Amino acid sequence: MSKISYYSQEALDKLRSDLDNLCNIERPKISEQIAQARDKGDLSENAEYDAAKEAQGLLEMRISGLEEKLLYARVIDISKLDDSKVLLYCTVKIKNIDTDQTFEYTLVSESEADLSQGKISANSPIGKGLLTKEKGDIAEISIPSGVLKFQVVEILRK
Repeated sequence: MSKISYYSQEALDKLRSDLDNLCNIERPKISEQIAQARDKGDLSENAEYDAAKEAQGLLEMRISGLEEKLLYARVIDISKLDDSKVLLYCTVKIKNIDTDQTFEYTLVSESEADLSQGKISANSPIGKGLLTKEKGDIAEISIPSGVLKFQVVEILRK
């Protein structure tokens, strides 16, 4: 059984849009490719038919995966979250105690995580360590080479 996943409204809308695209645009394209390949004759030696059928199987898996995500998706109303604590969909500025480097991350669901955009999963080690911390708190995060210590410098809702 899958678990409930939390999304912003924007992320949920994107999932729905992706599903709509797969069902209403990509599925008919692949059906057309299968029909064209079938018209070419003997299916036992038809590489185009085999490729189209494989693409159809992969597409149906993607559709099924998105449908399952949407089934268990819940939207978080960001405006109702406590902005004094690090929670999902907040941006947090942290300082590494040992190196004095500062970082800014937005905690998001696993499916929205993208380190290049500064979005980390709330289920990642750093995300878990920061959850529920308040400004000034120290988060100690265990990693294979030891413990990282981060101080929460600022908590923002964007």
